[in-house]
Amino acid sequence: MSDLDRLTRLAQQRSRVAVLADATDERAIRAAAILAGRKIAVPVLTGEEQKVRSIANACNVSLDGIRIIDPSRDRQNAERYADGCTRLRRPVSMQEGREMMKNPLLFGTMMLRLGDADALIAGASIPTARVIGAGLKMIGTPADVATASSYIMLLLPETASSPPKTLIVADCAVNIDPNATQLSEIVLATASNARKLLEAEPRVAMLSFSSKGSARHEKVDKITDSIELVRKKNPTLLVDGEFQFDSAIDPRVASLKIGDASEVAGQANVLIFPDLNSGNIGYKIAQYLAGAQAIGPILQGFAKPISDLSRGATVDDIVKSTIVLLATT
Repeated sequence: MSDLDRLTRLAQQRSRVAVLADATDERAIRAAAILAGRKIAVPVLTGEEQKVRSIANACNVSLDGIRIIDPSRDRQNAERYADGCTRLRRPVSMQEGREMMKNPLLFGTMMLRLGDADALIAGASIPTARVIGAGLKMIGTPADVATASSYIMLLLPETASSPPKTLIVADCAVNIDPNATQLSEIVLATASNARKLLEAEPRVAMLSFSSKGSARHEKVDKITDSIELVRKKNPTLLVDGEFQFDSAIDPRVASLKIGDASEVAGQANVLIFPDLNSGNIGYKIAQYLAGAQAIGPILQGFAKPISDLSRGATVDDIVKSTIVLLATT
């Protein structure tokens, strides 16, 4: 059984409520129908009901098993959620809360905050900055977490030289140039999620243009400093680096480049990029040139589960992101 099949079964067993905030996007409607039909989740579309039904009819998509909540018509919950806005970390007035709750994304995020939903999936038609902004404003981070970030689940196809492989990679969507402390928090959050997603112990490789001191630069120092911080917080986590990509995943290359004994070199299943440039470019190269399935970005470091979809997401991407998100709740 593949990792994705296993996670799908887990989501089906839990039958949790998933809000899809891109409610008037055809892709979200089709994905909601699949989620309901396969009993992966109880999907909720937050948006203008008449428009949702019109799009579904035009596409011949059944809305059976799907809840549609129109913020402009659900006055009882809108009022309750507006009151919730007055209790945020940075509270607003009741009137400001009412205005905010006219926005389907903010309405869905407040559903998540108040426990009326288990996860939020958005971004197919909503820019990343708005999804992250809603998460920070309405959900926030736990008291012991300062850095929100993201991860991608990469499903690599079988090749002539290797079997199918699943990698968890981060951060590919949020932090442009994290410092050593932020990078250490990204490592800890990603490893925690990898432990839930993979049937294997996380082996975390910190990626760089250098392998174990082959180059000297402040960018390399940032990575080695972050490793020290991670090991102080979680001494049992298998984390090592800095590694070039090939020495992180290929045992043959690792044996040539890495002189020290390592439980990560050549066998990493979690890859941490040093910055957003490399992370975003790297996973998309794997997706478009190597045929990998890229599921996510899934946001992490928030107090509740949120997925930020790429605006190029397909229906299949939305379904799979929902599965992965629900599997970690």
